[in-house]
Amino acid sequence: MNTTTPPLPWRLGFGLALALLSATAGQAQDQPPRKDREPVRTPVYPPPAPLATDTAAADQVGQSQEFAVPSVLGSGPSKGVVFHYERLGDFSIDTKLRDRTPEGTAKTTVTKNARAFIKAYAPLINHPHLKLILGLNYDREEFKFKDPNASNFYRNLEDKGLKVIGVQLAAIRPVDQVHWYIARVKGELNGDYTSGELSAPKDYLKMSAEFIYGWKRSPNFAWGIGGQLGYTFGRQSIYPVILYNRTFNSRWGVESLFPARVSFRYNASPSTLLFAGYTVDGYNYNIKLRQPLDNQLETLILRQTEIKPRLRIEREIYDFIWFGLEGGYRYNASFNALDADGNKGFSLLRGSPRPRIIDNVVGGAPYASLEIFLVPPRKFLKKTASK
Repeated sequence: MNTTTPPLPWRLGFGLALALLSATAGQAQDQPPRKDREPVRTPVYPPPAPLATDTAAADQVGQSQEFAVPSVLGSGPSKGVVFHYERLGDFSIDTKLRDRTPEGTAKTTVTKNARAFIKAYAPLINHPHLKLILGLNYDREEFKFKDPNASNFYRNLEDKGLKVIGVQLAAIRPVDQVHWYIARVKGELNGDYTSGELSAPKDYLKMSAEFIYGWKRSPNFAWGIGGQLGYTFGRQSIYPVILYNRTFNSRWGVESLFPARVSFRYNASPSTLLFAGYTVDGYNYNIKLRQPLDNQLETLILRQTEIKPRLRIEREIYDFIWFGLEGGYRYNASFNALDADGNKGFSLLRGSPRPRIIDNVVGGAPYASLEIFLVPPRKFLKKTASK
Protein backbone atom coordinates (compact mmCIF):
# COMPACT_ATOMS: atom_id res chain seq x y z
CA MET A 1 0.00 0.00 0.00
CA ASN A 2 1.33 3.34 -0.97
CA THR A 3 1.69 6.12 1.64
CA THR A 4 1.04 9.63 0.48
CA THR A 5 3.59 12.21 1.72
CA PRO A 6 2.12 15.63 2.73
CA PRO A 7 3.05 18.46 0.43
CA LEU A 8 6.17 20.47 1.39
CA PRO A 9 4.36 23.79 2.05
CA TRP A 10 2.07 22.16 4.56
CA ARG A 11 5.02 20.61 6.46
CA LEU A 12 6.79 23.97 6.63
CA GLY A 13 3.70 25.70 7.99
CA PHE A 14 3.21 23.00 10.64
CA GLY A 15 6.86 23.37 11.80
CA LEU A 16 6.63 27.15 12.02
CA ALA A 17 3.47 26.88 14.13
CA LEU A 18 5.20 24.51 16.60
CA ALA A 19 8.21 26.85 16.86
CA LEU A 20 5.99 29.87 17.49
CA LEU A 21 4.07 28.04 20.24
CA SER A 22 7.34 26.98 21.91
CA ALA A 23 8.73 30.53 21.86
CA THR A 24 5.50 31.96 23.24
CA ALA A 25 5.50 29.43 26.10
CA GLY A 26 9.14 30.15 26.92
CA GLN A 27 8.51 33.90 26.91
CA ALA A 28 5.54 33.45 29.23
CA GLN A 29 7.73 31.51 31.66
CA ASP A 30 10.33 34.34 31.66
CA GLN A 31 7.83 37.10 32.42
CA PRO A 32 7.31 38.14 36.07
CA PRO A 33 3.92 37.57 37.70
CA ARG A 34 1.35 40.29 37.15
CA LYS A 35 -1.45 41.86 39.14
CA ASP A 36 -3.99 44.06 37.38
CA ARG A 37 -1.75 43.83 34.28
CA GLU A 38 1.16 45.39 36.24
CA PRO A 39 4.31 43.35 36.94
CA VAL A 40 4.87 42.39 40.56
CA ARG A 41 8.46 43.26 41.54
CA THR A 42 10.45 40.72 43.49
CA PRO A 43 11.80 42.37 46.67
CA VAL A 44 15.57 42.58 47.10
CA TYR A 45 15.51 43.08 50.88
CA PRO A 46 16.59 42.60 53.63
CA PRO A 47 19.09 45.47 53.63
CA PRO A 48 22.54 44.98 55.18
CA ALA A 49 22.45 44.29 58.91
CA PRO A 50 24.45 46.56 61.25
CA LEU A 51 27.93 45.63 62.36
CA ALA A 52 28.31 44.08 65.79
CA THR A 53 29.13 47.45 67.34
CA ASP A 54 26.09 49.28 65.98
CA THR A 55 23.87 49.45 69.04
CA ALA A 56 22.18 52.66 67.94
CA ALA A 57 20.87 51.05 64.76
CA ALA A 58 20.10 47.60 66.11
CA ASP A 59 16.35 48.16 66.16
CA GLN A 60 16.44 49.26 62.52
CA VAL A 61 17.50 45.85 61.14
CA GLY A 62 15.32 45.04 58.14
CA GLN A 63 13.73 48.49 58.08
CA SER A 64 16.67 50.86 57.80
CA GLN A 65 14.95 52.68 54.95
CA GLU A 66 11.56 52.90 56.66
CA PHE A 67 12.59 55.44 59.32
CA ALA A 68 15.57 57.69 58.68
CA VAL A 69 17.99 58.39 61.56
CA PRO A 70 21.33 60.28 61.62
CA SER A 71 23.39 57.28 62.77
CA VAL A 72 25.21 55.10 60.22
CA LEU A 73 26.45 51.53 60.16
CA GLY A 74 29.85 51.01 61.76
CA SER A 75 29.68 54.06 64.02
CA GLY A 76 30.15 52.12 67.24
CA PRO A 77 28.12 51.57 70.39
CA SER A 78 25.70 54.02 71.96
CA LYS A 79 26.99 55.25 75.32
CA GLY A 80 24.60 54.98 78.25
CA VAL A 81 26.87 55.93 81.17
CA VAL A 82 30.31 57.58 80.80
CA PHE A 83 33.08 58.04 83.41
CA HIS A 84 35.86 60.33 82.16
CA TYR A 85 39.15 61.67 83.61
CA GLU A 86 41.50 64.03 81.77
CA ARG A 87 44.86 65.56 82.73
CA LEU A 88 46.99 68.16 80.97
CA GLY A 89 50.72 68.70 81.19
CA ASP A 90 52.24 71.87 82.65
CA PHE A 91 51.71 75.06 80.64
CA SER A 92 52.53 78.76 80.97
CA ILE A 93 50.08 81.57 81.64
CA ASP A 94 50.76 85.29 81.04
CA THR A 95 48.13 87.64 82.48
CA LYS A 96 47.19 91.26 81.94
CA LEU A 97 45.37 92.61 85.00
CA ARG A 98 42.94 95.31 83.91
CA ASP A 99 41.28 95.70 87.28
CA ARG A 100 43.62 98.62 88.04
CA THR A 101 45.14 101.69 86.47
CA PRO A 102 47.68 101.35 85.05
CA GLU A 103 47.10 97.68 84.22
CA GLY A 104 49.33 95.11 85.85
CA THR A 105 50.88 91.87 84.64
CA ALA A 106 51.55 88.46 86.13
CA LYS A 107 53.14 85.25 84.95
CA THR A 108 53.46 81.71 86.25
CA THR A 109 53.06 78.04 85.31
CA VAL A 110 49.93 75.93 85.66
CA THR A 111 51.15 72.70 87.26
CA LYS A 112 47.74 71.03 87.36
CA ASN A 113 44.68 71.23 85.13
CA ALA A 114 42.48 68.18 85.60
CA ARG A 115 38.92 67.45 84.51
CA ALA A 116 36.49 64.68 85.34
CA PHE A 117 32.88 64.10 84.43
CA ILE A 118 30.06 61.58 84.67
CA LYS A 119 27.33 61.50 82.03
CA ALA A 120 24.24 59.33 81.77
CA TYR A 121 21.64 58.99 79.03
CA ALA A 122 18.27 57.22 79.20
CA PRO A 123 15.56 56.84 76.54
CA LEU A 124 12.21 58.20 77.69
CA ILE A 125 10.59 57.24 74.37
CA ASN A 126 12.22 54.71 72.04
CA HIS A 127 9.97 54.19 69.02
CA PRO A 128 11.16 53.92 65.40
CA HIS A 129 9.36 57.18 64.61
CA LEU A 130 10.45 59.09 67.74
CA LYS A 131 13.29 58.87 70.24
CA LEU A 132 13.27 61.13 73.30
CA ILE A 133 16.46 60.99 75.38
CA LEU A 134 17.15 62.43 78.84
CA GLY A 135 20.76 63.29 79.69
CA LEU A 136 22.41 64.18 83.00
CA ASN A 137 25.99 65.25 83.67
CA TYR A 138 28.30 66.34 86.47
CA ASP A 139 31.70 67.90 85.59
CA ARG A 140 34.54 69.20 87.75
CA GLU A 141 37.71 71.08 86.75
CA GLU A 142 40.65 72.09 88.98
CA PHE A 143 43.73 74.32 88.61
CA LYS A 144 46.96 74.51 90.56
CA PHE A 145 49.64 77.17 90.00
CA LYS A 146 53.37 77.18 90.63
CA ASP A 147 53.13 80.68 92.14
CA PRO A 148 49.48 81.40 93.04
CA ASN A 149 50.47 84.58 94.89
CA ALA A 150 51.62 86.19 91.64
CA SER A 151 48.02 87.32 91.08
CA ASN A 152 44.74 87.57 92.94
CA PHE A 153 43.20 85.84 89.92
CA TYR A 154 45.47 82.80 90.40
CA ARG A 155 44.68 82.65 94.12
CA ASN A 156 40.96 82.61 93.39
CA LEU A 157 41.36 79.60 91.09
CA GLU A 158 43.89 77.67 93.19
CA ASP A 159 42.47 74.29 94.24
CA LYS A 160 38.94 75.54 93.59
CA GLY A 161 36.52 73.13 91.98
CA LEU A 162 34.76 74.56 88.92
CA LYS A 163 31.59 72.51 88.60
CA VAL A 164 28.90 71.83 86.02
CA ILE A 165 25.56 70.18 86.78
CA GLY A 166 23.51 69.73 83.64
CA VAL A 167 20.31 68.22 82.30
CA GLN A 168 19.30 67.95 78.66
CA LEU A 169 16.41 66.66 76.59
CA ALA A 170 17.00 65.54 73.00
CA ALA A 171 14.45 64.42 70.40
CA ILE A 172 15.34 62.46 67.25
CA ARG A 173 12.38 62.52 64.86
CA PRO A 174 12.38 60.60 61.57
CA VAL A 175 10.03 62.32 59.12
CA ASP A 176 9.99 59.62 56.43
CA GLN A 177 12.38 57.24 54.70
CA VAL A 178 14.90 60.00 53.99
CA HIS A 179 14.34 63.04 56.22
CA TRP A 180 14.92 63.45 59.95
CA TYR A 181 15.59 66.17 62.49
CA ILE A 182 17.20 66.55 65.93
CA ALA A 183 16.12 69.08 68.55
CA ARG A 184 17.96 69.49 71.85
CA VAL A 185 17.75 71.86 74.80
CA LYS A 186 20.16 71.87 77.75
CA GLY A 187 20.45 73.73 81.04
CA GLU A 188 23.60 73.80 83.19
CA LEU A 189 24.75 75.32 86.47
CA ASN A 190 28.37 76.40 85.83
CA GLY A 191 30.67 77.83 88.48
CA ASP A 192 32.51 77.42 91.77
CA TYR A 193 29.31 77.21 93.83
CA THR A 194 28.74 75.16 96.94
CA SER A 195 25.51 73.39 97.84
CA GLY A 196 24.50 76.34 100.02
CA GLU A 197 24.89 78.80 97.14
CA LEU A 198 22.45 76.96 94.87
CA SER A 199 19.55 78.73 96.57
CA ALA A 200 20.00 81.33 93.79
CA PRO A 201 20.72 79.06 90.79
CA LYS A 202 20.00 81.74 88.18
CA ASP A 203 23.42 83.25 88.92
CA TYR A 204 25.02 80.11 87.47
CA LEU A 205 22.45 78.99 84.88
CA LYS A 206 23.63 78.58 81.27
CA MET A 207 21.24 77.52 78.51
CA SER A 208 22.05 75.99 75.14
CA ALA A 209 19.99 74.59 72.27
CA GLU A 210 20.42 72.83 68.94
CA PHE A 211 18.36 72.03 65.86
CA ILE A 212 19.52 70.01 62.84
CA TYR A 213 17.51 68.92 59.80
CA GLY A 214 18.99 66.12 57.76
CA TRP A 215 18.84 63.50 55.03
CA LYS A 216 19.56 59.76 55.24
CA ARG A 217 20.91 58.86 51.79
CA SER A 218 21.70 55.24 52.66
CA PRO A 219 22.37 53.11 55.76
CA ASN A 220 25.99 54.32 55.43
CA PHE A 221 25.44 58.04 54.79
CA ALA A 222 23.55 60.75 56.66
CA TRP A 223 24.04 64.50 56.70
CA GLY A 224 22.24 67.58 57.96
CA ILE A 225 22.42 71.33 58.51
CA GLY A 226 21.25 73.46 61.40
CA GLY A 227 22.31 75.81 64.14
CA GLN A 228 23.45 75.82 67.75
CA LEU A 229 23.14 78.30 70.57
CA GLY A 230 25.84 77.51 73.09
CA TYR A 231 29.22 78.20 74.68
CA THR A 232 31.54 76.23 72.39
CA PHE A 233 33.40 79.48 71.64
CA GLY A 234 33.35 80.76 75.24
CA ARG A 235 30.60 83.34 74.92
CA GLN A 236 26.99 82.33 74.28
CA SER A 237 26.82 82.41 70.48
CA ILE A 238 24.65 81.32 67.58
CA TYR A 239 26.57 79.53 64.85
CA PRO A 240 25.75 77.19 61.94
CA VAL A 241 26.55 73.48 62.11
CA ILE A 242 26.92 70.72 59.53
CA LEU A 243 26.42 67.08 60.54
CA TYR A 244 28.18 64.58 58.26
CA ASN A 245 28.24 60.87 59.13
CA ARG A 246 29.49 58.45 56.50
CA THR A 247 30.85 54.91 56.39
CA PHE A 248 32.89 54.43 53.22
CA ASN A 249 33.52 50.68 53.58
CA SER A 250 33.84 48.01 56.26
CA ARG A 251 36.89 49.79 57.76
CA TRP A 252 36.74 53.54 57.19
CA GLY A 253 34.27 56.25 58.07
CA VAL A 254 33.88 59.84 59.27
CA GLU A 255 31.72 61.34 62.02
CA SER A 256 31.48 65.11 62.32
CA LEU A 257 29.47 67.97 63.73
CA PHE A 258 31.38 70.81 62.11
CA PRO A 259 32.82 73.13 63.37
CA ALA A 260 32.76 71.64 66.90
CA ARG A 261 34.29 68.25 66.09
CA VAL A 262 35.46 66.06 63.21
CA SER A 263 36.67 62.45 63.59
CA PHE A 264 37.88 59.94 61.02
CA ARG A 265 37.09 56.39 62.11
CA TYR A 266 38.87 53.07 61.48
CA ASN A 267 37.03 49.88 62.47
CA ALA A 268 39.93 47.58 63.33
CA SER A 269 37.44 44.91 64.49
CA PRO A 270 33.87 44.77 65.83
CA SER A 271 35.29 45.42 69.32
CA THR A 272 38.04 47.96 68.51
CA LEU A 273 37.62 51.41 66.94
CA LEU A 274 40.31 54.01 66.22
CA PHE A 275 39.68 57.73 65.73
CA ALA A 276 41.72 60.73 64.56
CA GLY A 277 40.45 64.29 64.42
CA TYR A 278 39.85 67.35 66.56
CA THR A 279 37.35 68.87 68.99
CA VAL A 280 36.57 72.44 70.01
CA ASP A 281 35.54 72.69 73.67
CA GLY A 282 34.14 75.75 75.40
CA TYR A 283 33.37 76.55 79.04
CA ASN A 284 31.74 79.49 80.79
CA TYR A 285 32.03 79.65 84.60
CA ASN A 286 30.70 82.11 87.18
CA ILE A 287 33.32 82.58 89.90
CA LYS A 288 32.68 84.15 93.30
CA LEU A 289 36.03 85.66 94.29
CA ARG A 290 37.46 84.84 97.71
CA GLN A 291 39.28 88.16 97.58
CA PRO A 292 37.84 91.10 95.59
CA LEU A 293 39.93 92.48 92.75
CA ASP A 294 41.55 95.90 92.99
CA ASN A 295 38.41 97.46 91.46
CA GLN A 296 36.35 95.73 94.19
CA LEU A 297 34.74 93.33 91.71
CA GLU A 298 33.56 90.18 93.53
CA THR A 299 32.29 88.07 90.62
CA LEU A 300 34.04 87.09 87.39
CA ILE A 301 32.82 85.19 84.32
CA LEU A 302 35.60 82.91 83.10
CA ARG A 303 35.48 82.01 79.41
CA GLN A 304 37.53 79.16 78.07
CA THR A 305 37.86 77.88 74.48
CA GLU A 306 40.34 75.26 73.35
CA ILE A 307 41.13 73.30 70.19
CA LYS A 308 42.37 69.74 70.64
CA PRO A 309 43.80 67.60 67.80
CA ARG A 310 43.48 64.04 69.09
CA LEU A 311 43.93 60.31 68.62
CA ARG A 312 41.52 57.93 70.32
CA ILE A 313 40.92 54.20 70.75
CA GLU A 314 37.71 52.57 71.99
CA ARG A 315 37.67 48.89 72.88
CA GLU A 316 35.25 46.43 74.39
CA ILE A 317 36.22 44.99 77.79
CA TYR A 318 33.21 42.76 78.36
CA ASP A 319 29.90 42.81 76.52
CA PHE A 320 28.39 46.09 77.82
CA ILE A 321 31.64 47.57 79.27
CA TRP A 322 34.01 49.55 77.03
CA PHE A 323 36.98 51.81 77.63
CA GLY A 324 38.44 54.73 75.71
CA LEU A 325 41.98 56.12 75.68
CA GLU A 326 42.66 59.51 74.14
CA GLY A 327 45.72 61.66 73.69
CA GLY A 328 46.50 64.87 71.88
CA TYR A 329 47.56 68.48 72.21
CA ARG A 330 45.52 71.34 73.66
CA TYR A 331 45.73 74.78 71.99
CA ASN A 332 44.08 77.44 74.14
CA ALA A 333 42.14 79.92 72.02
CA SER A 334 40.89 81.97 74.99
CA PHE A 335 41.06 81.91 78.78
CA ASN A 336 39.76 85.29 79.84
CA ALA A 337 37.48 86.83 82.46
CA LEU A 338 34.83 89.57 82.27
CA ASP A 339 32.30 91.08 84.61
CA ALA A 340 28.62 90.09 84.53
CA ASP A 341 27.66 92.94 82.18
CA GLY A 342 30.32 91.90 79.69
CA ASN A 343 28.91 88.38 79.58
CA LYS A 344 25.28 89.34 78.93
CA GLY A 345 23.46 88.61 75.70
CA PHE A 346 24.69 86.47 72.85
CA SER A 347 26.63 87.00 69.66
CA LEU A 348 26.70 85.70 66.13
CA LEU A 349 30.29 84.57 65.69
CA ARG A 350 31.79 87.66 67.29
CA GLY A 351 33.53 88.59 70.51
CA SER A 352 32.31 90.63 73.44
CA PRO A 353 32.10 94.40 72.88
CA ARG A 354 33.24 95.01 76.47
CA PRO A 355 36.92 94.87 77.50
CA ARG A 356 38.31 91.87 79.34
CA ILE A 357 39.14 92.42 82.98
CA ILE A 358 41.58 89.49 83.03
CA ASP A 359 43.32 88.85 79.70
CA ASN A 360 45.40 85.66 79.57
CA VAL A 361 47.76 84.16 77.03
CA VAL A 362 47.95 80.43 77.78
CA GLY A 363 50.54 78.03 76.38
CA GLY A 364 49.70 74.75 74.71
CA ALA A 365 50.07 71.41 76.45
CA PRO A 366 49.75 67.69 75.74
CA TYR A 367 46.85 65.91 77.36
CA ALA A 368 45.60 62.37 77.96
CA SER A 369 42.27 60.98 79.09
CA LEU A 370 40.79 57.68 80.24
CA GLU A 371 37.15 56.78 79.82
CA ILE A 372 34.98 53.88 80.93
CA PHE A 373 31.51 53.68 79.43
CA LEU A 374 28.55 51.33 79.48
CA VAL A 375 26.62 50.33 76.36
CA PRO A 376 23.42 48.29 75.87
CA PRO A 377 24.07 44.54 76.42
CA ARG A 378 23.95 42.23 73.40
CA LYS A 379 21.00 40.28 74.82
CA PHE A 380 18.99 43.48 74.96
CA LEU A 381 19.95 44.37 71.39
CA LYS A 382 19.00 40.94 70.06
CA LYS A 383 15.69 41.12 71.88
CA THR A 384 15.03 44.58 70.45
CA ALA A 385 16.02 43.55 66.93
CA SER A 386 13.70 40.52 67.00
CA LYS A 387 10.61 42.62 67.72
